[in-house]
Amino acid sequence: MWNPTVSLALVVVSSIYAASATLHSQESKEGVLGAYDEKWISDPYYPSPWMNPQADGWEDAYMKAKDFVSQLNLLEKVNLTTGVGWENGPCVGNTGSVLRLGFKGFCNQDSPQGIRFADYVSAFTSGQLTAATFDRSLIYDRGHAMANEHKGKGITMQLGPVAGPLGRIPEGGRIWEGFAPDPVLTGIAIAETIKGIQDAGIVASAKHYIGNEQERFRQVSESADHGYNISETLSSNIDDKTLHELYLWPFADAVRAGVGSILCSYTQINNSYGCQNSKTLNNILKGELGFQGFVVSDWAGHQSGVSSALAGMDMSMPGDTAFDTGLSYFGANLTIALLNGTVPEWRLDDMAMRIMAAYFKVGNRIEDQPDVNFNSWTYDTYGYKYAYGSEDYEQVNGHVDVRGDHARLIREIAAKGTVLLKNNDGLPLKTPKFVAVVGEDAGPSLYGPNGCADRGCDNGTLAMGWGSGTSEFPYLITPDSAIQNQVLSYGGRYESVLDNWAEDSILTLVSKPEVTCIVFGNADSGEGFITVDGNWGDRNNLTLWRNADQVIQKVSSSCSNTIVVLHTVGPVLLTEWYNHPNITAIVWAGLPGQESGNSLVDILWGKVNPAGRSPFTWARQREDYGTDILYEPNNGNGPPQQAYSEGVYIDYRHFDKAGIDPIFEFGHGLSYTTFNYSNIRVIKRNVTKYEPTVGLTIKAPTFGNFSLNLSDYALPDAYPYPTAYIYPYLNNTSSLEAASMDPEYGRRDFIPPHAYESSPQPLLPAGDRSTSGGNRLLYEIMYEVIATITNTGDVAGDEVAQLYVALGGDNPPVQLRDFDRIHIKPGESATFSGSINRRDLSNWDVVSQNWVISDEPKKVFIGSSSRKLHLSAVLH
Repeated sequence: MWNPTVSLALVVVSSIYAASATLHSQESKEGVLGAYDEKWISDPYYPSPWMNPQADGWEDAYMKAKDFVSQLNLLEKVNLTTGVGWENGPCVGNTGSVLRLGFKGFCNQDSPQGIRFADYVSAFTSGQLTAATFDRSLIYDRGHAMANEHKGKGITMQLGPVAGPLGRIPEGGRIWEGFAPDPVLTGIAIAETIKGIQDAGIVASAKHYIGNEQERFRQVSESADHGYNISETLSSNIDDKTLHELYLWPFADAVRAGVGSILCSYTQINNSYGCQNSKTLNNILKGELGFQGFVVSDWAGHQSGVSSALAGMDMSMPGDTAFDTGLSYFGANLTIALLNGTVPEWRLDDMAMRIMAAYFKVGNRIEDQPDVNFNSWTYDTYGYKYAYGSEDYEQVNGHVDVRGDHARLIREIAAKGTVLLKNNDGLPLKTPKFVAVVGEDAGPSLYGPNGCADRGCDNGTLAMGWGSGTSEFPYLITPDSAIQNQVLSYGGRYESVLDNWAEDSILTLVSKPEVTCIVFGNADSGEGFITVDGNWGDRNNLTLWRNADQVIQKVSSSCSNTIVVLHTVGPVLLTEWYNHPNITAIVWAGLPGQESGNSLVDILWGKVNPAGRSPFTWARQREDYGTDILYEPNNGNGPPQQAYSEGVYIDYRHFDKAGIDPIFEFGHGLSYTTFNYSNIRVIKRNVTKYEPTVGLTIKAPTFGNFSLNLSDYALPDAYPYPTAYIYPYLNNTSSLEAASMDPEYGRRDFIPPHAYESSPQPLLPAGDRSTSGGNRLLYEIMYEVIATITNTGDVAGDEVAQLYVALGGDNPPVQLRDFDRIHIKPGESATFSGSINRRDLSNWDVVSQNWVISDEPKKVFIGSSSRKLHLSAVLH
């Protein structure tokens, strides 16, 4: 049994010292940045904003949280903010409880694509493929279905959805977890997903806030494992304008949607860690956007104690400084910090309020809180309650089946997100006499769909990337099996070769007469704690994996009707073969989840008319993107510096500005029918004059129950103490100095100015008195744009009409602002109606720290992609 006296003392030594040593101010960074521009220093902003009792949509949750938190003592409040340690509970993150009042604590669980580490759950489509549907209702339904499964397992908070990475770099390892490199598509998708999740009673945690665009150098220890000696994690250096107009945009939509939690990232932003960056947390997130929920650290992304609390972080996950150490920056340290005054009482009260308000906001009731019925550390029915120390053997898994009818939804989303990139009469298939399928990506993995931990390999068909953003497959329908079943259903002939290096067998098969060839390729990526085929999270290149490019070229050289199917985590280079005359169709099927083969058959045979739209641009060469992974440290052993020098010009915005022609543009996708656009009309609304917000907040509230008797904070006699379990109790109650065992105890020179202020604070001009997401006037509709869309073909289909604006001046030539997916029967017409609000026409002004509309002429466009803009009008 671990000795609690020794361990708790060590906790205090490590974390109080770290709190004072790792506060990121300009002074502490001198000599570290070397030759790098000093403008990449994150400005301090204090105090941390407290909750607003009148925030729209949070009023009832605030009152319930106030009633609950006002009953808590100091230890119970600390318990809410601190995880109990990695592998010391059933979920990947478990907070302490308040059993006196019946509260069992938070169960926080991956992932944004389903439930990680549990059985009898669904493997959903990726966020990226879901975004490709351009269908708000399907995006909502996916969020709601995932949350229903989390609810059925007893989970409190789902760790998703994802807007960081946004997708700045196509090689970025986790871009498939998010939605798209366009902030509006991502903003709408993250908002709809959050609404779906929270309507089902699960707290959503939008992540990774902010500038988390690559996996390399996100962690010091991970980098050391790869032979790199860096002192701190990578710094994403982003100017204020770019941050607001691009990377913050979808997080503002998340806040506006009422998200309960924001997860801060491992990476630094302008040389201040994401989980203790007072500029991004206090000023922008809680101040400007009026975020009322709580900020939770990424797992082991918590870098300091007092500093992170004052900078706006509210919950430490999984609680320990590094996994299974038993050391914590919060826990006992936070108790001491409150008692010695280095963290003010109102800040802890606000942390507890935010956590519980998020809990109540989604409709939870403490008296109905379920027990967790699965265990992240074993699939066995019986196991250890405390897995790390192998203690308390009992039943830990109920094997509850939570899938419902979600397979139907997964199949629908996967089919409707599939993008038909090219079609020269190759599709749809009818009853081809002889179908030959080629490629490892069509078949099963020899290890089974879950054979590699966290999907950390590329064997067989690719339906999910790797890392914490995964879930367990209950089954995986491969394209090989689904296509074979389809061909046999009408009496056709079917053969397949599933070895990418079986050149002779492949050429023999595809050279046979009357054959329709379907050839598969994939490209994989994932989180940085796993390396696959030399790809450390991020991709090393944009080619297809496992010889698939060569296979496609060999098949198309011999087969006159070659259909290419791609399962990829993002764009790949098609330049060498996409325009071959024998390639009659190219299909991007993304990461479709468990119903992969079935959804693909629905598209290939025309059971579903394709209307997916590419959520990214397909370049002719890698260099065309203008951004890339920072593959090598560039700052000695200091934090690697990644300059976002391209500003807002990523993906199609960059291609348009630079005049680069892609192979397939953002928003591109074909159909089995045709559509005509006509009759654009712009209706101007009467709107309120935009006014900056003025006034003051309320005074920081406190709720008492703050004992100064140190004996009240001692570990109770005969109290259970599992190995490495994190409690809020002190190891020594003779004095706070003795409890801390810190040679610098009492030091306060690292406390930033204004951090302790509890008086009413000025509201920010771009903020609001009660609306979350920023100044409410930003969201006033200024224009409605209407057009007629006619199905001029002979089959029913969906058309995705896309609304773009040109703001003039130093702005991208066009920017997506709205869209709709409309079902239209042959020969009939439908009306597209899109809206443009004030934010859509504004730029961020770094001087006034507000949104402004320039005097530049502005136009609106409606089209079927970012480069097929059929209609336009001037905005007067």
